[in-house]
Parts: sequence; structure tokens; C-alpha cells
Amino acid sequence: MSEQIKAIVEHLNKEPFKKNFNLITFDSLEPMQLLQLLNDVLATIDPKQDIDIREEMPDQMARRMFSLLGMLKYKPPGNPSDTSNFRQGLVTGSKPVIHPILHWLLLRINELKKRAYLARFLFKLEVPAEFLQDDVVADTYHQYEELVESFKNYHKECESLKSSGFSTAEIRRDIGSMEEEKDQLIKRVDRLKKRVETVSNHQRMLELARQLRVEKEREESLAHQKQEQKNQLFHADQRLQRSQQQLKDLRQAAADAKPESLMKRLEEEIKFNMYMVSDKLPKELESKRTTVQYLQKVVAEPVMGQAELGELEDKIREMNIQINQLIEKRMMRNDPIDDKHSLFRQQASIISRKKEAKAEELQEAREELASVEKELAHKNSQARDSDGAEVIKGDEFKRYVSKLRSKSTLYKKRRQEVAELRAEYGVLQRTEDILKQRHEALQQQLQSMEAKKGISGYSNTQEELERVSSIKSELDEMKGRTLDDMSGMVKKLNSVIAEKKAALAPVIKELRPLRQKCQELTQEYEEKKAQYDSCAAGLESNRSKLEQEVRGLREQNTEEESRYHYINCMRQVIEMQMQRAADEMRAYVSPDPQERRKAVREQYTKNITEQESLGKKLREKQKAVRESHGPNMKQVKMWRDLEQLLECKKQCHLRAQSQASIGHVIQEGGEDRLVL
Repeated sequence: MSEQIKAIVEHLNKEPFKKNFNLITFDSLEPMQLLQLLNDVLATIDPKQDIDIREEMPDQMARRMFSLLGMLKYKPPGNPSDTSNFRQGLVTGSKPVIHPILHWLLLRINELKKRAYLARFLFKLEVPAEFLQDDVVADTYHQYEELVESFKNYHKECESLKSSGFSTAEIRRDIGSMEEEKDQLIKRVDRLKKRVETVSNHQRMLELARQLRVEKEREESLAHQKQEQKNQLFHADQRLQRSQQQLKDLRQAAADAKPESLMKRLEEEIKFNMYMVSDKLPKELESKRTTVQYLQKVVAEPVMGQAELGELEDKIREMNIQINQLIEKRMMRNDPIDDKHSLFRQQASIISRKKEAKAEELQEAREELASVEKELAHKNSQARDSDGAEVIKGDEFKRYVSKLRSKSTLYKKRRQEVAELRAEYGVLQRTEDILKQRHEALQQQLQSMEAKKGISGYSNTQEELERVSSIKSELDEMKGRTLDDMSGMVKKLNSVIAEKKAALAPVIKELRPLRQKCQELTQEYEEKKAQYDSCAAGLESNRSKLEQEVRGLREQNTEEESRYHYINCMRQVIEMQMQRAADEMRAYVSPDPQERRKAVREQYTKNITEQESLGKKLREKQKAVRESHGPNMKQVKMWRDLEQLLECKKQCHLRAQSQASIGHVIQEGGEDRLVL
């Protein structure tokens, strides 16, 4: 508990609370102060909770806090079913109730802010089914659900954009750089225009350049169209070849296909489908149902504490011990009949598992084949939409692979050359570093020798003197060459300066009073600007306060409107239910038999009697069918035997006729030979 209080005090002393509590002052808070502190924390999470609890009734305060904590998914410690003590402790400001709530809220305040913000927009209104039968209400509710889903999508996009790394400062910086580039391009265009305007006949040249550019663009478009037509012709030839090959394959398949093979394939598919429908799928469905029932049962159970979980683990351990004892007893009994049955059961279970595994493999293979065929069709459609042709196959693909291999070998060769060049560059860089190090070592050695001899800096001075002497000689040469030019230029500049001074003298006289006036106006401007800034800041703060008040009033108005509509709808629903109940009561107690038949109770009673009579007839019919089943089956067997007997007699009669006709023909042939 002390660790919990330390964490609460630590969080309350940070932003945005800044309470400056310590353990003693926090522990000495009265119940009303503790409740106000809890309300301040809830107001930080949800601004609508910013209320002075002294102006609110205790029941309303408890209901408001209880609903908000339920929305935030707070689970009180201890027995979950004991909500009355929790509610009473929340009303009275009990420390064992308030401290865990504060600890839970302060540890995850950012997450709870987001949850409260989303709950305000994702709270779904429960509309009764009677009102949804109206088209207008149903359309409005459907539109409301679509808006909720769109808000979810927009919120996800906003969160992804926030986490993507983009910032408004970077975007503004990019926009500023783009505007600067735009200004530079405009200036360059203006400079080029000014430069071109000095050329004679520049309009004609510009027109010719424009025509040349148009003709080049047209030439490029024609070349592009020519290439596209060549590609289309090539792809059309490929499609023709593939279509001819497919036609040939289909003809061969149709020639090789036989009714027996088709029937055999169909029988295999029927057997597989029958197995899936009769054995596999019902078992899976039953297992899913049991899993769902078990999960529903687990969800319906109250939340278990650590003691209950320990009891369940002890029960599971005892049951495992009992199961092991029963298995040992069964193994000690060693009944040979049971052993034979267990062997057969084991073999049957192995065969069933193999059968199920093969069925699953076949199902997965079919699904994979269907997905691959679907993906292939999708890829073909994409390729057809983008290139106007299908994916290459056969020899074309082989040629394409060989071309890729040649390109890959060339790429490997070039990459090896680049690696060699990089290695050589590394060696040269290393050589340069070594030479630099040697040069530095020699320089240090030279400096140490100069220091020993008492002439430190001699080499540097010598190099500097040589460099200065060379620069001096070059400057002397340049001075000698340009002395006359400079003297003439000085004279010219002096004359120009004198002319400019004479021209600027009256302007300077006029400028002096204007400068003084500019200074006065600048000072007045600074004073006015300071007054404007202070006034604008005050107006901006007032405007922000007014906007916040307007926003709060609008939210309150929206909440009150939604509450009014909800209460109105519930009132109409209750009135409709009361009307239906009154109509039912009126019909039920009415002396008119026609009116009484319209009652729901009478209709349900009539339906029950009809169904009972129908069930009685069906049971009688079932009994008659069961009694006549044995004699009918015997009669069917007798008719089948009679049919076989008649068929046998028919075959014997046909065989006797054929033998008699053969003997007659033989006899006629012998008589003919005797006559000859």
C-alpha cells in the first residue's frame, strides 16, 4: 500500500497536476478533498467531468464516476460481485476504494485520454427493433453506423500519419524552399527575357524555336506510337501462337478423354465431397460448437481470484492423479479381449487420422490451386491492362531468362571491376595516408633538429619568404603593366565622382529633413505596433475563451438533444408496448368470439393444438410404416427373385431359339450337298 501511495504522490506532483503533496499531506486528506482530487484526475482524462462535487448530489456524482470508470474498463480489486461496497466507498470517499482508482488512472492516463476521446464518438445508440422497421429510421441508423466506421478509419489514418514521422515544420520548410526555388526560376526567366529582347528579330527566332520544339515533340510521339504499334503487333502474334497451342492442347485432351476416365474422376470427387460432408465437416462443426459453448461458459463465469484459481488447479491435479491410477489398474488387468479391441481401435484411429490428414492435404491443395489460379488470372488481367498482352510463356520465357542471365553475368563482371577499383582506391588512399604520416614525421624531425641548432622555424620561414617573394614579383609585374591604366582610371573616376556629387548635392539637401521625419515616423510606428500587439493578444485570449465556452455549450446542447431523442424514442416504444398489451387484454376479455380469436394467446393455442394433432398423425403414420416395413421388404425381395427368374427364362428361351436356327441351317446345307 505504501508503494501505491508513493506512486500516486509522485504522479500528482508532476504535470499537469502540480499538487506539491508529500506522503503525510496526501494521507491526511479528508474524504471530500479526496473525492475532489479523484474528480480532477477524471477531468484531466475527460474534460466534461470538470465539476465541483460540492454542487452535485452524492448519488449523481457516484453514478457519473461509476459510468466513466465502467467506460474506462476499470475493475475494482476483490470480489467483482460486491459492487454495493464499492459504490458506497466511492460515495463516502473511502481511502481503500479511492487509492486503487487513483493509482490505476495515473499509471495509464494517456491511454485513458485516448479511450475517453474515442468513446465519445464510438458510443452506439441502441435503437429498438420496432423502430428499425421504419425506412427513414433504418436509413438514418445505417448512415449513423457508416459515419462511426468512417470515423474509425479516419482515426486510424490520423494515428498512422502521426507515427509516420512527418511534421508540419518539415512540410512548411519544404514549401518555403519550393517557393524560393520558384522565385529564383521567375528571376532567371525574366533575365533571359531581357537578354533575348536585345537581340534583333527575336520574335521570329522564338517562333521558329517554338515550332522546332513542337516538331520534335511530334516526332517523339510518332516514334512512341510506332514502338507501341510494334509491341502490340508482337504481343498479338504471341497471343495467336498461345491460342493455337491452347486449341491444340484442348483437342488432344478431348481426343484422349474417355467416358470411363471422366466417370472415374467424377466418382472420386463425389466420394471426397461425401466424406467431407458426412464425416469431416460435421466433426469440425461439432468441435467448434463445443469450443464456443465452453468459451461462452467461461465468459459467463465471474472473474476468479487467486484463491479460486488455486482451488481449480488442485482439482485438476487430483483428477490427473485419478486418471493415472485408472490407467495403471487397466494395464494391470491385462484382459486379452480388451487388448485385441484396443489394437483394432488403435489401427482404426490411425487410419481415420491418416484419412483426415489426407483430406486436409487435399483440401489445402485445392484451395492453394484455386488461389494460385485466381492470382494468375489477376496477374494476367493486370498485364493485359498495362501492356495490352498476356504474360510470356514457353520459349519466350526461356529467351527472356537467357537474356537475364547474360545481363546478370555482365552485372557481376562490372561489379567485380568496381570492387577492384574500390580496392585499388583503398590502397592508394592508404598509401597517401602513409606518405602524409612520413611527411609529418620528417617535418617533426626537421623541427626538432632546428630546435637543437637554435634556428627554430627556419624551414617554415624560408618557405614563407620564397612564397612572399614570388607573390611580390608577380605583383610588381602586374603593377608595372597596369600603372598607366590605373592612373587613367583614377582620373576618370575622379571626374565621374565630381559629376555625381554635383548632381546629388540638391538631393542630399532634400534628404536630410526626410531622414529626420523618417526617424520620427519610425518611433511612432514602433509605439503604435506595441499597442496593437498588446490589444491583439488580449483579443486573442478573449476569443479563445469564448470559443472554448461555445464549444462546451455546443457539446452540452448535443448531449441534451441526443438524450431528448433517446427518451422520446423510449417513451414511444413504451406507449406502443402498452397499446399492444391493452389490445391483447381487450381481445382476450371480449365476449365476441370473433374478437377473441384475434388474440395472440388464442392464436398460439390454436397453433399448438394443430401441431399436436399433426404430430399425432405423423406418429401413427410412423408406427404403420414400421409395422409394414418387414413384410414390404420381403415382398420386394420376392419380386426381385421373380424378376431374376423371368430374366433367366428369357435368356434360356433365346439360347434355345438360336440353337434351333443354327441346326436348321446346317440341315438345309446337307440336303443341298446331297442334291449336288
